[in-house]
Amino acid sequence: MAADWEWDDTLFSGTATYYRRGRLPYAPGLTDVLAEVLGLDGRGRLIDVGCGPGTLALSLAHLFSEIVGVDPDSGMIAEATRAAAECGVTGKARWVRARAEDLPAGLGTFTVAAFAQSFHWMDRDLVAAATRDMLRPGGALVHISDVKTESRTIDGFPHPAVPYAAIEELVRHYLGPVRRAGRGLLPQGTPGGEAAVLARAGFTGPQRRVVPGGQALERTGDDVVAEVFSMSFSAPHLFGPCCDDFEADLRRLLEEASPADRFSERQPGTEVFVWWHHPAGPAPAPAT
Repeated sequence: MAADWEWDDTLFSGTATYYRRGRLPYAPGLTDVLAEVLGLDGRGRLIDVGCGPGTLALSLAHLFSEIVGVDPDSGMIAEATRAAAECGVTGKARWVRARAEDLPAGLGTFTVAAFAQSFHWMDRDLVAAATRDMLRPGGALVHISDVKTESRTIDGFPHPAVPYAAIEELVRHYLGPVRRAGRGLLPQGTPGGEAAVLARAGFTGPQRRVVPGGQALERTGDDVVAEVFSMSFSAPHLFGPCCDDFEADLRRLLEEASPADRFSERQPGTEVFVWWHHPAGPAPAPAT
């Protein structure tokens, strides 16, 4: 993480109730791709590190005998617990409020460890080493994120685009030009270079798969407001007493962009990197 930034427990404070509605879904077919690449058959254990409201873990619950989600935010754990009940998998799901840096935390060994757009918030060398020790031989660490390089144009779609540039400018108007993150600032954003970190920890790989997106999504103004408030850099608490004013300005902006309250968006693809716990894992395919 950035040398001048330290994690604190307000990073995602207040975002959990917005997360499930606001965040874009992973590409259709992600579950099937993971089942194929990892040879999942309903047995084994999954740990989802930085699980948020359980989005990924719950989508994979039928492929494991037990899923364990770990997240430091109490709101996320509460939302994951509710979602598991809605999905009827409470009996095979466990949600643990803890930082990734607290692992192994007495949670045992796992077949698969997943990091879905969460690894960049952690002490990555520490967490990678701890995770490797928690995986059984032949197990896998899976790093999942949206594809960042593809076109997201909406040519031919029926509704206006979400005015992201104007939303970002509005956030800067209220919070300043430097990205906020909890009680600190991230002027350089979050770090990359996951491959070097995981190789140092002794993982073998990666095997890369891209689950294609491109599908047309229809969203409402409420969906977009939820997305904005689900982000660490525009979490509700950051606006303090001005939060209601910000939301009112945001809704006016969205109404001007689409008086019909409908927006079109293109489903992002999902990028999957699989890293094996050597030596029992299969030989990794070249990255493509």
